[in-house]
Amino acid sequence: MSTLCYILWNPDLEAFHIGSFSIRWYSLCWLIGLALAYFIVKWLYNDQKIKKELFDPLFLYCFFGIIIGCRLGHCLFYEPDYFLSSGKHIIEMFLPIRFLESGGWKFTGYEGLASHGGTIGLIIALIIYVRRSKINVWRVLDNVAIATPATSCMIRLGNLMNSEIIGKQTDVPWAFIFERVDMLPRHPGQLYEAIAYAVFFFVGWYFYRKKPEKVGTGFFFGLCLTLIFTFRFFIEYTKDIQEAFEANMILDMGQLLSIPFIIIGIACMVGGKWMRKLGTEK
Repeated sequence: MSTLCYILWNPDLEAFHIGSFSIRWYSLCWLIGLALAYFIVKWLYNDQKIKKELFDPLFLYCFFGIIIGCRLGHCLFYEPDYFLSSGKHIIEMFLPIRFLESGGWKFTGYEGLASHGGTIGLIIALIIYVRRSKINVWRVLDNVAIATPATSCMIRLGNLMNSEIIGKQTDVPWAFIFERVDMLPRHPGQLYEAIAYAVFFFVGWYFYRKKPEKVGTGFFFGLCLTLIFTFRFFIEYTKDIQEAFEANMILDMGQLLSIPFIIIGIACMVGGKWMRKLGTEK
C-alpha cells in the first residue's frame, strides 16, 4: 500500500524557544500532566473537606516519587547491564548527563523513563507522605489514583511527539510512519494508550461522582491499577520491543511488570471493606 495512505509523523521536538532556551514537547506534556494532577487532587481535597495544609506538601512528594521512580525503573528494568556496569554509569542513573568516551560529559536530560517504576516511586512517596501527615493512606491513594490517568495520557502524548515507544509494523489505515525512526507504517501505540488513559480518567471521575463514599476504601486505587495495567498488558502486543533482550521472551518486560499491578489492583477493589480499618483518619 502507498505511504500516502498512512500518517507521516515527524513533528519538531521543540515546542517553543525563549531566547537560547528551548522547551521540548515531551517536557511540556509532562508539565501539563503534572499540573492536571495537581488541580484535580486539590479539588478532591477541597470537596472532601480535607485540611488545606495537608495538601501543600503532597505535590512535591508525588513529583519526586514519580521522576525518581520512572528513571530508576528504566535503568534497572530495561538497561541494568549498562547502568550497573561502572560508577560513571550509576551516576548517569541519577543525573541527566552522559559521560563521553573522549572525556567530559554532556547534558542529555533523562533519556529513559519507565511507567512501572514511576508507579512504584509514587506509591513509596505517598506512603512517606501519609506517615508524616497522618492522613488515611487509602484516602490519599484513591484521590491520587483518580487523577493519575490524566497525567498518564499527557505523558504518552509526549512519547508520541518524541516518536518513541513505537508500535509494530502494520497495514491498518491509521498507521503512523515515524520518519525519525524509519519509513515503515507502524501502530501508534502511544496514541492508543493516551486515548485509553483519557477514557479511564472519565470512568474514575464518573464513579467518584456516583460513589464518593468509596474514597478511602482503596477502590479507586485498585480501579486505576487494574484498568491501566490490564490495558498496558494487551497493548504491548502492538508495540515493538524496547530492548534487544526482549526479542525471545514470551511476555515482554512491560507485560511481566504489569501482572503484579493488575493483581494488586483487583485485590484493592475487592478488599475495600477491610481497608477502611487501616490508616489513621485526620
